[in-house]
Formats: sequence, C-alpha cells, structure tokens
Amino acid sequence: MWTTLEQIFPYAIVFTIPLLITALGALFSERSGVVNIGLDGLMIFGSFIGAFVVSKLQEHYLGSWWVLWVGLLAAAVASALFSLLHAFASINLSANQIISGTAINMIAGAITIFLARNITGSGNIRITQGFRPFDFPLLSKIPIIGDLFFTKMYATTLLVIAILLFSAFLLYRTPFGLRLRSCGEHPHAAEAAGIRVRKVRYIGVMISGAFSGLGGAIILLTYSGEFTGNVAGLGFLALASLIFGQWKPLGILLATFFFGFASTVANVSQVIPSLAVFPPVILKIFPYVVTLIALIIFSKSSNAPKAAGEPFDSGKR
Repeated sequence: MWTTLEQIFPYAIVFTIPLLITALGALFSERSGVVNIGLDGLMIFGSFIGAFVVSKLQEHYLGSWWVLWVGLLAAAVASALFSLLHAFASINLSANQIISGTAINMIAGAITIFLARNITGSGNIRITQGFRPFDFPLLSKIPIIGDLFFTKMYATTLLVIAILLFSAFLLYRTPFGLRLRSCGEHPHAAEAAGIRVRKVRYIGVMISGAFSGLGGAIILLTYSGEFTGNVAGLGFLALASLIFGQWKPLGILLATFFFGFASTVANVSQVIPSLAVFPPVILKIFPYVVTLIALIIFSKSSNAPKAAGEPFDSGKR
C-alpha cells in the first residue's frame, strides 16, 4: 500500500497544479461578480500560445531554461487579453455570462486548431523539451512526507503554490481584495463607497484569464508536451473544484488535490497491481460522481458571492 502511494502522489500533485491555478483564476472572477465557465477555452488558448512560443524559441535556443518561462508568461498574457471578450460581453453588454463563457470555449477550440493546422499542417504543436522533474533538496529526505510531496517535483509546482499563498493574502488582507469581494457581494453598495465596480470586475476576469492560460501552458510543459486542441475538460473540473471548495483558497486547494489524486488513480490503475482489481471505468467516473454528490449536498449552504452572474447597472448614463 505504501509503495502504491509513493508511486501515485508525485503524479497526483503534477495533475493537481494546473487545476489549482485555473480554479484560483475562477475564484478572482467570481469574487468580483462575473461567472466564468470559459475556463476550458482559456486553458486551450494558453496551451496554444505556450506551445507556439516555446516551439519557435527552441528552434534557436534549445536547452535554454528561460525559454519555458517565456512560454508561460506569453500564455498568461495572451489568455488575459483573450478573456477581455468575456469581460466586455458580461460587463459592458450585460450579456448572459453562461452563454458568453460557452462562446469562449467554442471560439478558443476552433481558432487554435485552425491556426495550429496552418502552422504545422496537423493541428498539433509539439515542443522539444519541457520542465524536468527534480527532488527538492533536503525536504525530499524527510521520512514519509519527503517521498510523497517533495520528489519528482516541477518548478511550476513551486510557482503555483507561491501564487496560492499570495492570492489568499491579496483577497483577505489587502484593500484590493476587500474591493474585489465587495463587488461580488454588494456591487451597488461598493459603487456608493466610491469603488469602480466595472473596472474591478474587468481586473477579476483578466486575472482569471491569465491564471487559466498559465494552467494550460503548465499542462503542456510538464506532462503533455504537445498542443492537441483540448485539455480533457480540466477547465470544467476546475470550476467544479471552485464550487466544491466553497470559493475559498484553502478549500480550492483541497478540492483540486482530491480531483488530481482521483484522476491519477484512474489513469495509472491498470499498471499498479493493487489497483488493477478495480474496473477502470469505475475509477474514471469516481471524481465526477463525487462532484455531483458534493454539489447536491452543498447547494443549500453555498458560499458563492451573492451577486455572481448578475449584470451590474450603475444607473449612470
């Protein structure tokens, strides 16, 4: 049993990281009052931009460590700009935010595949080299914990954990965080207090886009290695993690790790003897079944922002 956990945990953490950063982005958007179900499309767009930038740079700078970080930055910036489509439709045009997010998912999948086919002829973009796993110095030697959490790590894991801690501080310990949360709870009261609600909501959506693009690029640069035009629905799983985690950073961390662990178990079940006794279909649907059950249980005690999904009309003309 212990050997099985040692095999699964490092991969579960790798799978959790893109889920975590994407769900954190959704947290900023929804705390500002804008529901963003376009996470999947934003991840795809970030994966495409990351693949394009990294593959082009590696033609001339193969082996240079900074190329991968430039790819991550480009993915985050591009997806933040792409998310402005959702922000404009939701905030300025008061469009239905669910429909707008769905449109983002459809547009991103179509346009990236079209561009990839024109670039490579196949619709896929492969990178030569991504981030390499490593054992964290000293911490990987700690009994039990070291083997589970600090072996076969990626640099992106440390980056996302740092972003998680900073996000929690930003949301609950700074004036900006207070303004952001007030726009998602009582936007008219926030406006009366002098807060520019639309501006804050734009910032929330753009942060969501940047983090989602980062999540898509992390998938590419850690365990995927190739842009294929989809992220296996991880954007929707990140949205479920946001709800499961009750719109709180710590809750999101626990929820995404649960989904990451469950998905990893399903993916490796057939090569680990102790798990091969279970039908693979049961393990694959397990996290989604638990999600549905959790949504039913927490539906009446939800901590969702009160004004999330509601268009804001300041009344100013």
